[in-house]
Amino acid sequence: MKILYATSEAVPFCKTGGLADVAGSLPAALAEQGAEIAVVLPLYRQVRDRFGAELKFECYDYVDLAWRHSYCGLFSLEKDGVTWYFIDNEQYFDRPGLYGYMDDGERFGFFSRAVVRMLPHLKFWPEVIHCNDWQTALVPIYLKDDGVREDRFRSIRTVLTIHNIEYQGRYSRDTLGDLFGLDAGWAADGTIMMDGDVNLLKGAILCADAINAVSPTYANELKMAYFAHRLDHIMRRCEYKLSGVLNGIDMKLYDPETDPRITSHYSTKDMSGKDADKAELQKLMGLNQEPHTPIVAIVSRLVSHKGLDLICEVLHDMMELPMQLVVLGKGDQKYEEFFHWAADQYPGRMAVRLDYNEALSMSIYSGADLFLMPSKSEPCGLSQMIAMRYGTVPIVRETGGLKDTVQPYEAWRDAGNGFSFRNYASGDMLYVIREAVYLYKDYPEAFGRLRQRAMESDFSWARSARDYMRIYANITGQIWTTAQNEPEEESVEAETAAVPAAEAAAEVTAPAAQEQPTEAPVAAEESVPAAAAEVPAEKPARRTTRKTAAKKALAKTAARKTTARKTAAKEEPEELPAEASAKKAAAKTTTRRTAAKKTASAKETPAEMSAEVPAEPVAKEKPAKKSAVKKEKTTKKGPAKTEKEDAAE
Repeated sequence: MKILYATSEAVPFCKTGGLADVAGSLPAALAEQGAEIAVVLPLYRQVRDRFGAELKFECYDYVDLAWRHSYCGLFSLEKDGVTWYFIDNEQYFDRPGLYGYMDDGERFGFFSRAVVRMLPHLKFWPEVIHCNDWQTALVPIYLKDDGVREDRFRSIRTVLTIHNIEYQGRYSRDTLGDLFGLDAGWAADGTIMMDGDVNLLKGAILCADAINAVSPTYANELKMAYFAHRLDHIMRRCEYKLSGVLNGIDMKLYDPETDPRITSHYSTKDMSGKDADKAELQKLMGLNQEPHTPIVAIVSRLVSHKGLDLICEVLHDMMELPMQLVVLGKGDQKYEEFFHWAADQYPGRMAVRLDYNEALSMSIYSGADLFLMPSKSEPCGLSQMIAMRYGTVPIVRETGGLKDTVQPYEAWRDAGNGFSFRNYASGDMLYVIREAVYLYKDYPEAFGRLRQRAMESDFSWARSARDYMRIYANITGQIWTTAQNEPEEESVEAETAAVPAAEAAAEVTAPAAQEQPTEAPVAAEESVPAAAAEVPAEKPARRTTRKTAAKKALAKTAARKTTARKTAAKEEPEELPAEASAKKAAAKTTTRRTAAKKTASAKETPAEMSAEVPAEPVAKEKPAKKSAVKKEKTTKKGPAKTEKEDAAE
């Protein structure tokens, strides 16, 4: 299967958030599942500066965006079984940052247009284009628009992943034609319009063949007004193509046993390195050197939906606990000013860095004891997974991917891999923080087991990649085959359908089996392959429950029919008394029927009697009443035959 993954950022080339981690890890995992995968992203200045020597120039062309006719270069790089393509245009992408410019709509409108128009220059024609967030939301729209005029675009299917629905790509109505080059009909039918504005994400949701959120819980939350930012009615309308696929992390990159970015290495078998990393973190951040005091860490963008309001409300109550607090991040000014002020109030116990530093974040993940994420909304969240990988136990609110990845600690059965609270309330958060701190202080052995379960949690991309491959297979109509998965769904359906067909065939051959019992098994064996002709001759070793059930049902049906035919073919003396009793019971009804039965009994031989017994009643021993009725019908023929014979005599 040929997949083109379109994204605005990806590790290790460029990063501002979790999208880059996903785009950097998922394509390689898809390649391991057997997909032919390529990724396309803009050629930013920082990408050219860091990887310019490794880039290979492929070609250039011109891309039309409304009235603009702009140069578009194409560079490539091979890495981890994935081909990386870079769209080059210095006017749009030769800038210090990735986002935050007044012409972002035009920049990513050009990028989306270039993804579609540069397809003939790629090494394969994709069967699926996987888009991410509003920056690539125009790709499904342009494919629909160009597909009206060019048949080659109609075969391409699209998947849209929503990483954060809060960012929708909203612009004024006049940008539809002048900026994005789309006909007014896209606005007239409401596809791309919402609340009087152009909404790129809404248009992509309606045009894409499949939509997925980055966690199952977030997929359900998107149908609620509280989480969907006015797109809840659109998400409910497109519920039939919506799914939730939980993100993963690179388990090799984030490995405390081998990570070169941390001071000391450690594992679940030997945690001594964790203590050394904690001491280094306290030294680096200017905290008191207290090895038995838990460090609570926050690594986050300082924005409201991260739940920072809760921390602001109860910070003083938190600092009354025997704990230290570390904050790393940047964002809204009000939060930056608050944390800067708070750090001055608690010297040696609280440290704040208003920046994002990859090396420092890894020191925090490896050196802290608890990781706080009280998010108001969190589509998936990678920080809690990374923290658990390094033995830093998370404290989260039950929303989005946080609920899907963190199972709350239960002391009564010593279970869970973190702490969580449900309501968005500072009191609930403070209660759980207090519980976590005192578990660390008073019950170190229980906390050690909790930490070990957190480190052993599986957040690899293999599971997520298999889910995405199923989505691709569904929208393309292909059968996905990998070593880890049993793909032959059509074979399962064929085997299931073969069961009633085999039953029908067995019923047709049953009368012939009564006359020629020696050939009955042959007829049964010939009927089964004819009904199950669609089943592959060479079956994989593993079978699903549906396949097993189908095979058992098929075997059971054949065995039952064969037994019935064999039983019917034999003369069963022990059944004759039962038949005789039935005759006597039926003979009491009328004098005429009694005479008829006696006449028939005198004429019939034992072989004729056994021939008259149907196959199913013998095998299942029908009640005497029903047998009497059948004999009643049979004996009506007896007198008639006798009268004709008497007349002939």
